[in-house]
Amino acid sequence: METDMQRRSAVVDLGSNSVRLVVFEGVSRNPLPIFNEKAVLRLGRGLTTTGRLNEEGVGMAMEVLSRFHAIARAMQADPFEVLATAAVRDATNGPAFVEMLRQSMPGVPVRILSGKEEADHSAIGVMCGIPRAEGLVADVGGGSLELIHMTETGRHDATTLPLGMIRLADRSEGDLDVAKLLTDQDIDSVEWLSRVKGQPLYLVGGAFRALARLQIARTQYPLNIVHYYTLDVQEAREMTGWLQNSSRRSLERLPGAPRKRLDDIPFAAVVLRRLMKKIQPSKIVFCVDGLREGWYMMNVAPSYLPQDPMESVARDMCARFGRSNTLPEILWTWTGCIKPDETPEEQHLRRIACWLSDIGSHDHPEYRAEQTYLRILRVQGAGFDHRARVWLSLALAVRYSVDMSAPALMPSFTLLSEAERRDATACGLALRLAYSLSGGAGSLLEGTSLAWEGQELVLTLTSARVAVKGESVRRGLERLGQTLGVQTRFEVELSV
Repeated sequence: METDMQRRSAVVDLGSNSVRLVVFEGVSRNPLPIFNEKAVLRLGRGLTTTGRLNEEGVGMAMEVLSRFHAIARAMQADPFEVLATAAVRDATNGPAFVEMLRQSMPGVPVRILSGKEEADHSAIGVMCGIPRAEGLVADVGGGSLELIHMTETGRHDATTLPLGMIRLADRSEGDLDVAKLLTDQDIDSVEWLSRVKGQPLYLVGGAFRALARLQIARTQYPLNIVHYYTLDVQEAREMTGWLQNSSRRSLERLPGAPRKRLDDIPFAAVVLRRLMKKIQPSKIVFCVDGLREGWYMMNVAPSYLPQDPMESVARDMCARFGRSNTLPEILWTWTGCIKPDETPEEQHLRRIACWLSDIGSHDHPEYRAEQTYLRILRVQGAGFDHRARVWLSLALAVRYSVDMSAPALMPSFTLLSEAERRDATACGLALRLAYSLSGGAGSLLEGTSLAWEGQELVLTLTSARVAVKGESVRRGLERLGQTLGVQTRFEVELSV
């Protein structure tokens, strides 16, 4: 019988610029893509003047979709659905094109999303990748820009505008000054945008992701990860100004430049710049999860959405790489005294660290610390913002006695403040001490306690079964105290 982890699902995102097939494996809080392929069709090219889908793109689409259909069926994906967006819904020959697809793929749902449905899918995708996100979601495609307001109470005020990259280039005839005027007119027509003034702006879509990739390369940012890449308004203004005034040749020189997106870059920068001018956001956050992940959470794993994605992936990694699924909760309690004034966010990071604390147990000892660091730093999606990645990576590398001068640690030393590095180091040292005491056996750790007595951090032995006289334990306690800047003491209180 097929289990949830063996189940596969697939969605085709048929957009104005490209078509993409994603096959997901399993049913979980964090969608796991095992196949992801895109073809650039430019279906929406010329739509503004002709009102029809690009004929060359239609021919290519039929060939590509036939292949995608064969792949999804061979991988036994169920559900499998095709979602068509702006170009197909706006073109006069859109319905005929959809009927051709349905005939060539019998039994496969082909659905034309309305602008509001597209916005809603994107918003749920953002919720998937960035839990507790509140503010304005802007999803740019080839044919349209979807805007939707996300609040604590739900999703509101979905609007679609003809500001996709292909359509804006066509409407403006390639003139950026005209594009600015058109963008301002369209954005100003959205009355409810005044209600999101000063809130975060979440950017979704390939053209926006391309902006982030170029900025990451240009600034030599230490994490080549677009998801959760965050800029303040001044940084974003400077970036959009640079992109509007840079030649294609100069952008091509940047490492990893998204060459197929470079023609869209100036127009994406225009849309972002005008949108920022309108709402004056508190920050700009790039999100790689959008329509496809929204479809997955709506159709495959709706009951999983309320779960914490970070803890979900940490528990999964613990089950796959660790030795115990009961020790993390014991560690969570045992390390609770490290920072008495711990904030809820810091508490959350420590909890995730406890679940990840043994994932290097099967790695080669010479590479265990660095391997653990990189495994956490580069974990796929899972709601990890960049600060969480570098904090947890450092904490778990310290747990495995990393050389603090190792070049691999550079992202943590670049992105964390001195106080944050100290907290991550203290967490890692406390975990290392716990494993020295117990060898990873929760029953042994429960025979000890770590607690404050005045200004001293005291390790107390309460069980004769725990051999704590080893030098590694004493050194571990001393190092923890040195990091925290406090005195430590070791006591034995054996019960009779």
